[in-house]
Amino acid sequence: MPQKVVSEPGAPKKRRKEAPMEAVVVRGVGAVSALGFEADEAYAAAPAFQELAFAPPGSAVAVAAVAPDVEETLAQLRTEPALRALDRAALLGVLAARRAVGRAGWLTAAASGPDAPEIAIGLGSSRGATGRLETAHADFLTTGRAAPTTSPLTTPGHLAAAIAHDLEARGAVAGAAVSHSSTCSSALQALGTGFAWLTAGLADRYLAGGTEAPLTAFTVAQLRAVGIYSDLFADDLPCRPGATGATANTFVLGEGAAVFALERAVPRPGDVVLRAVGFGFERAGSRTGITPTGEHFQRAMRQALRLANREPADVDALILHAPGTVAGDAAELAAVQAVFGVEGRGRRYPALLSNKWLLGHTLGAAGALSLDLAIWLLRNPIAAAPAPGYAGFLTGVGRPARPRRCVLVNAAGFGGNAACVVVEVAV
Repeated sequence: MPQKVVSEPGAPKKRRKEAPMEAVVVRGVGAVSALGFEADEAYAAAPAFQELAFAPPGSAVAVAAVAPDVEETLAQLRTEPALRALDRAALLGVLAARRAVGRAGWLTAAASGPDAPEIAIGLGSSRGATGRLETAHADFLTTGRAAPTTSPLTTPGHLAAAIAHDLEARGAVAGAAVSHSSTCSSALQALGTGFAWLTAGLADRYLAGGTEAPLTAFTVAQLRAVGIYSDLFADDLPCRPGATGATANTFVLGEGAAVFALERAVPRPGDVVLRAVGFGFERAGSRTGITPTGEHFQRAMRQALRLANREPADVDALILHAPGTVAGDAAELAAVQAVFGVEGRGRRYPALLSNKWLLGHTLGAAGALSLDLAIWLLRNPIAAAPAPGYAGFLTGVGRPARPRRCVLVNAAGFGGNAACVVVEVAV
């Protein structure tokens, strides 16, 4: 009979080796915007604005339409019968999702088929299928009739469903398809759902992100009516987030999409990990739903940091929502000061950045495209952030004082809601 081994009194006990902890890992990124495709290439580009004329006649404004190579790819997708009738926002979402899934390797022979894990989808959009809806309504006013496909192709849920249909057609198994619409924080709300579902075990894989195609006459007219649209020309850096001493709004519409392939796994060194998503709300009487102190930003950032078990000092960079409006930019910077303290009193701010001076404000897709920039920063931890040589607004800060390991992303929208995502690189 084997003898029982008894430790000598006072001998140190052997510590049990802890099992590696799982987390929500970003396996693939797909993004399209005025800069082109994903940030790996896009952030070597210059600001991408042009002037387009909308109603009333002669009222040309600066916008950020998708880059020519993206437009060419969209035209190719339009030749596929299953995609021909899709609204532009849905098509942008399908394109971004295909790129994310491809980079994640989810459609290889071993990763697809009837026994493959289901892929759930969460997609955010502020305006949804606005182009098709506006065209259908104009036809209705003329003819008094609506086409049979009008309702199915313009409902909010159509955007996520379009990606699910495309996944199934390409051999994947699609799970739930959830559409989110909470103005400009829609994409980060979709990320929050994906994070919760994966953490709770409700999904094995999750595609989350946002899409927007708002360059229509009615959408431009709405934003101009609010009084926030930029009066600057396309070649004069028309969107200037966080501009020092700004007295005029410089909001500029852009279009684009970004989708992230997420799964729950033990992170490998170099993996980008989605640590937490926080949310905030404030009751405001302004048309844009924001107060001078940015209370909803404060709540979202504090909740995200708490859920990620991180302190403000752990944050190396913060991608601000910063839409280029005087009130909105000031409120968010006030919220940063409230959360991170006053810089220069034993504290330092993270690098404060925005990508809207490059690709405009993509509404419901804005948070997702900001997350694309955040992931680029994590994967290039000592590279200089993009800057055009104009230091008067949030373009970049050159090389960081230390490698970037933790980045926050903010987004907020009309109605008083805000969201914040914490992403880190695994070591």
